[in-house]
Amino acid sequence: MAQWQRVAVLKDVKNDAQTFRVVVNGTALCLFDLGDEICATQDICPHGNASLSEGFVENGTVECPLHQGVFDIKSGKPLCPPVETDLALYEVKQDGEDILVRI
Repeated sequence: MAQWQRVAVLKDVKNDAQTFRVVVNGTALCLFDLGDEICATQDICPHGNASLSEGFVENGTVECPLHQGVFDIKSGKPLCPPVETDLALYEVKQDGEDILVRI
């Protein structure tokens, strides 16, 4: 059964890039600051093997820095070519200043 794990503190995610990369049990995740909530997806783009934590975040989407494919952060759905595969999503909750993800 998936368990909640502390992966960051709020100030780590609240930054100018609106992203924060963490590795949990060998899996790279990207935490996104969407203003009113923190979301987590896989960090590696399924199309080009680039880190989404280095991508451009705007209006609830992230653009891959390698081939400019765009994903909806909350649903993980690809929004334009060349990306075609959904991102893996992870449940997130906040406990005080701690950010926890269900892995």
